[in-house]
Amino acid sequence: MGYKMDVTELIKQSLREDIGSGDITTDSLELVKTITQATIIAKEEGVIAGLNVFYEVFKQVDSDIKITFYKRDGDKVINKEPIAKLEGNPVSLLKGERVALNFIQRMSGIATQTSRMVEQLAGTDAKLLDTRKTTPMLRQLEKYAVKVGGGFNHRFGLYDMIMLKENHIRAAGSITKAVQMVNKNNCTYKVEVEVTNLEELREAVEAKVDRVMLDNMSIEAMKQAVELYKGKVELEASGNVRLETIREIANTGVDFISSGAMTHSYKSLDISLLFREKKNEEES
Repeated sequence: MGYKMDVTELIKQSLREDIGSGDITTDSLELVKTITQATIIAKEEGVIAGLNVFYEVFKQVDSDIKITFYKRDGDKVINKEPIAKLEGNPVSLLKGERVALNFIQRMSGIATQTSRMVEQLAGTDAKLLDTRKTTPMLRQLEKYAVKVGGGFNHRFGLYDMIMLKENHIRAAGSITKAVQMVNKNNCTYKVEVEVTNLEELREAVEAKVDRVMLDNMSIEAMKQAVELYKGKVELEASGNVRLETIREIANTGVDFISSGAMTHSYKSLDISLLFREKKNEEES
């Protein structure tokens, strides 16, 4: 049975980490507890993800905060475009601001990176998969952001798909032996094997695995793999997959392309939360 993070608890702990014993800056201002309006604004182009997490952060800080969203997860935004409006106690808004932005900026960054890579696959049959190269304890949110950006989730953890990688194969003695061992104890899970050359690929196909991962193979080798085994086994390309290389890889004809770049090499989307400017007494 797999593990899924309790997002509510994650947010609770994130707020505790940031606020600690108290927000000494905000508390020192002794702000009047009137209603303040604030807007979250995109400061660059991208794809939004994590609005439900953003909402939950502020609801945990102060359930009286009202949030009106102008966008939904998966929507594209441009520079200076408003994403949502918030209304509430300024003290509460200030205490939740950073944690809420941390989540939405990172999740939107992943969704944006994924979307750009998916766009490069247009006209091909390849599907973009994520990996387990995620931030510890944030996998659930990061893989969700990949889906928002148009990608697909590979296995969520070690418990939902059998993948025989290089060290498994070395420990077992060979691809054939590793697959035989797995088949003795497995009746339901798909079996994937990592290969690095055409000879290993042949051995994996003969062992009747469901999918092979072509790990760091050259474009020419991947083309040969497709010519030899397309339709006989699922073919997944992996290694050196970036925005600049993914189109060429997809053009080889592989079924899947897996990349950790969406979750370990993304850039957080620039998003700001700005209070409505308060006029001076003499101007009012």
